[in-house]
Amino acid sequence: MDITSVFSPVTLLLCCVISILGLVLIKCVLGWRWSSRSVRTLPGLPRLPLVGSLLHLRSALPLHLFFTQLSRSYGPLFSLYMGSHYTLVVNEVSLAREALLHRGREFAGRPKMVTTALMTRGGKDIAFADYSSLWRSHRRLVHSSFALFGEGSSKLQTIVLEAAENLCSDLQACRGQRVDLCPVLMRAVTNVVCRLVFSSSYRLHDPELQQVMDYNDGIVQTIARGSLLDIFPWLQIFPNKDLAKLKECISIRDKMLSKKLEEHKLTLTPGEPRDLLDALLIGQRDSAGEGDITDDHVLMTAAEAFGAGVETTSTTLLWAIAYLLHHPQVQERLHTELDEYVGRDRPPSLSDRSNLPFLDSVLCEVLRIRPVSPILIPHVAMQDTSLGGHVVPQGTRVVVNMWAIHHDPKHWDEPDSFRPDRFLDATGKKITPPSFLPFGAGPRVCVGESLARMELFLFISRLLQRFRFSTPSASSLPDLRGRYGVVLQPLRYSVTVTPRY
Repeated sequence: MDITSVFSPVTLLLCCVISILGLVLIKCVLGWRWSSRSVRTLPGLPRLPLVGSLLHLRSALPLHLFFTQLSRSYGPLFSLYMGSHYTLVVNEVSLAREALLHRGREFAGRPKMVTTALMTRGGKDIAFADYSSLWRSHRRLVHSSFALFGEGSSKLQTIVLEAAENLCSDLQACRGQRVDLCPVLMRAVTNVVCRLVFSSSYRLHDPELQQVMDYNDGIVQTIARGSLLDIFPWLQIFPNKDLAKLKECISIRDKMLSKKLEEHKLTLTPGEPRDLLDALLIGQRDSAGEGDITDDHVLMTAAEAFGAGVETTSTTLLWAIAYLLHHPQVQERLHTELDEYVGRDRPPSLSDRSNLPFLDSVLCEVLRIRPVSPILIPHVAMQDTSLGGHVVPQGTRVVVNMWAIHHDPKHWDEPDSFRPDRFLDATGKKITPPSFLPFGAGPRVCVGESLARMELFLFISRLLQRFRFSTPSASSLPDLRGRYGVVLQPLRYSVTVTPRY
């Protein structure tokens, strides 16, 4: 979501008037003078006390496009203030790699924000929690739990393949009709996460599945409108419908997940995990004494699997189909590759990935041209450090504009064109350009990357093996501009699904 869209002159004036009261003004003015001396040499947007650069961030463009535009004037690294928060915006891959990889631990912190604190019980998840020894223990637990259940085994692949097969059955029943893929894809991906996390498998109209989808969508939609609250936390004192809705959805989510957790505790068999919750509980017991990993950490890990896993995977699949509608020759080439190396007698499996380099390259090009997270979750400098030769004080927020990196003409030929072959070498083998960072990098790289890549490959390969997707008659092609909220989503569109056999 464009953060500036929530601002009006009246709102900003209110922010100024209330913030000026008492010692807040003194603190902010002193902080302004200190920080101005510290970052004198770094190009940046103008700022005012208290509201920072917000008046200069008003634009009709989504924030990632506006930042990209600003980088042409201010350079690939520039500064601004989100209220009183000094923030650097990174728009170039070498700077991103310096911040995320080479100085990854120095920039591994996370900002404290109202909405994410509510969503994660004060930072007891992986994505939004601040960097600490406890966070490292928690992340190791999550990695070992994935290894214990799924990654490197057939369990997870079986779950995804069954969900893909059910999805194909739903689409088979719709052949020849106009289909809105969004709800059916969302349901299929949600079912994967439900099976993965707590072993529940749902039929089409199961009320519990609908409850999961409803609360997850409610959290995603309201968190996207919480930008102003995260900049000015004191706004919590005023009535806020979005904040009330967010709390309600979180309450429903936590009640359901807590029930699942207690059921798992009663039926747990050590050494035989049925799902991710079992694996987390086993790992929690085995790691006792290595860090205070509580039930809240386990619950927030499960919650994060829904919040991060459902929206990102389903959105990427929707973008993939949208681009195939625009490029039918790419879809035909995918059909040919699948027919040649997999055939039609069995579903594709992960072992086929090396034989399907073009399919893999199409998924990479989708992740490049329409990154699900055009702007990564902000990082925070854990100590005084530097970036691009500029001094960076401790506490500085760093925002990586992945859109600019994935559309940089210095590294991508015709970056706005959909060209999957850019991920293939001259012999047709898959390559990964150094400017391709769809899941981030370094200590805060997405913990669910391998799961996401597995789901994307298995879903799209099975769908294209079974069906041909086309634009319904009298309909226009999907709009490729997208809508930015928590993730960059395509606008809703319809397709005609034709069975290939």
